[in-house]
Parts: sequence; C-alpha cells; structure tokens
Amino acid sequence: MADNTLLQRLDGIEARYAEVSTLITDPDVIADMKRYVRLTKEYKDLEKLVDATRRYKTLLANIDEAKMLLETEQDPELREMAKDELDQAQTDIPALEEEIKILLIPADPEDGKNAILEIRAGTGGDEAAIFAGDLFKMYSKYCESKGWSFAVTSMSEGAAGGFKEVVVAVSGDNVYGTLKYESGVHRVQRVPATETQGRVHTSAATVAVLPEAEAFDVEINEGEIKWDTFRSGGAGGQNVNKVESGVRLRYMWRNPITGISEEILIECTETRDQPKNKERALSRLRTFIYDKEHQKYIDDISSRRKTLVSTGDRSAKIRTYNYPQGRITDHRINYTIYNLQAFVDGDIQDCIDHLIVAENAEKLKEAEL
Repeated sequence: MADNTLLQRLDGIEARYAEVSTLITDPDVIADMKRYVRLTKEYKDLEKLVDATRRYKTLLANIDEAKMLLETEQDPELREMAKDELDQAQTDIPALEEEIKILLIPADPEDGKNAILEIRAGTGGDEAAIFAGDLFKMYSKYCESKGWSFAVTSMSEGAAGGFKEVVVAVSGDNVYGTLKYESGVHRVQRVPATETQGRVHTSAATVAVLPEAEAFDVEINEGEIKWDTFRSGGAGGQNVNKVESGVRLRYMWRNPITGISEEILIECTETRDQPKNKERALSRLRTFIYDKEHQKYIDDISSRRKTLVSTGDRSAKIRTYNYPQGRITDHRINYTIYNLQAFVDGDIQDCIDHLIVAENAEKLKEAEL
C-alpha cells in the first residue's frame, strides 16, 4: 500500500528539481558565485531524491498493476508473473521508503566541507603520545583508502615517539560529514613499550574534527557609510588647503563578539586624489571588520573544540581499543568487534557506517518520518 504521507512529502520535489536545473544554466545566476554554488549543491541533493522518488512511484504503479492482473487475469502463466512482480515490489518498497526518508532529512550544511583533524595526547604520559601517533597512522591510512588529501599543518612530537599534538588538513568528498563521528576521547588498554613488568595500562588521546573555515566575505552596506571630506595638511603645493582630498568614514557596525553596535571611524589622507582615498578607507574598513569576524570564528572553533573532546580524561571516552582482547568498542552505540589490528590499520568504515545509521535513526524519530 502506498505511503500517502510519504507521497505528500515528495509532492513538488520534481518541480523544484526542474526549476533548479534551469536556474543553474542562467547567466545571471552563474555570475553570482554564492548563489550558483548553493543552487548546484541543492541540484545534486535533489537529483538523488528525484531518482529515488521515481523508483518509488514505479514500484507503487507495479504493485497496483500486478494486483489488478491478479483480480482480472485467468491465464495461469500471466497470474504467476504478476504474483512474482507483486512479491518483488513489496519486498523492495520498505528499503526504498527508508532511503527516501533519510534523503528527506535536511543535510548538515557543513558535511560537505573539508576538515581539520586534531589529535592530542591525553592522560597517560609517553604512552598517550604513542597512542596519539597510532591514531594518526590509522586516520592517515583511512584517508588514503578514501582518496582524500591528508596534510600535516603542525605537530609536536612525544619524547618516546608519537605526538603530543598533531593537526592535519583533510580534503576530499564529504570529509567532515564522515570524520565528524571521530571527535571525542579515545582510550587504549595495552602493555606499553615502556612497561617493564608486563602490566596493562590505560591511556587516552583526544580527537577533534572541525569543519574547515571557508573564506568569508565581509559584507558592508555602503549606503549606510557617512563620508566627510576635509583639506589635507602636508608639504606645500597648490593642492594643499585648497582641495578637500582627505576623507573621513563613519560606519555603525555590530560587533559579533560583544553584540554591541559601535561606530567605526577611519580617516585617509594618503593621496591627493579623493576617490583613491575613499577606496583605501573602504579597504581599511573591510580589513578591520574581517579581523573582528575572524576572531569570532576562532573563538567559536575554540568553544566547539572544548565541546567535542570534553576534558581529555580517561572517563570521557567514546571508544576503547583493548589490545589484550583484540577488541574495539564504540561506547556511543554499543558497537564491539574483534579485529583491532585491521581497525588501527585504517579499516574503520564499518564503525562509521553504524554511527551514521544510529544518527539517521535519531533524526527520523525527531522528524517523525
């Protein structure tokens, strides 16, 4: 039976897809890079949904047709074919409905971004740094298997090997949307190389996965800028004190850090050409605002990092790597496997897939799909 609620949710999808496919060929849209990029992303997302929708409608039509044949057809062979088609369509419908429901969930706009991967030694001294190095190798091999670029941007090596801290820029397809599940405290249980009595130690390392910042444009409403002109002082010449080439810019701007509106005052007398001085004053205004916006971004990232990795203590763990038992356990979803060596060699996709399924289940519940 057709899921009428789902069909209602799909109503209008193909019309929007046709509209967007026309818009991305419009020269005016192409000239507006921000809009073009946004619409291209929407087009790709809609393309998957439209394809699934068409398959879904075809299955529903096949079911109706097969039922009608079974009601009206007397030929045994045709009835058998109709029954097979009905059984197959009814078998395929539930999985396709789940696929469509997941596609209907609004995607995290940051999922498609590149990522900054930060690994830091936590509790455990030299062994924690060695474990941080093991995690670095694990992610390096995983990213290589995905065909992603993996470039170290900074590092601080541990005294006995590994890293006190290592930061990596990862770029490729849907990097942040995949690696974001790795953020948290990773705990290792094993006999360290530095242990002389064969005792199992517990150490930890923190992993933070952050979406790479995109270059953001400073938006200034030039209509709200108040300009004053004045005569420039300086060495002699006919221009001095006769032509108002100096400019003074006043602009009310809301500080993103304090949330308070403040007046920015910039004067420019660098040239004897008023238009050039205006241009330079505008440039200085943009630089000033960019610096403030960038500081807010840094503060936001710092806050997010604290949220992602908690305290870095052994107790705040998302995953345990138990070497004596050859076991990996992800505590968020009670996922346990016994192929530790393959896992630390970069075979982590199955765990990530289980985390994605768990997250999608939560999203479906919240969306009441």
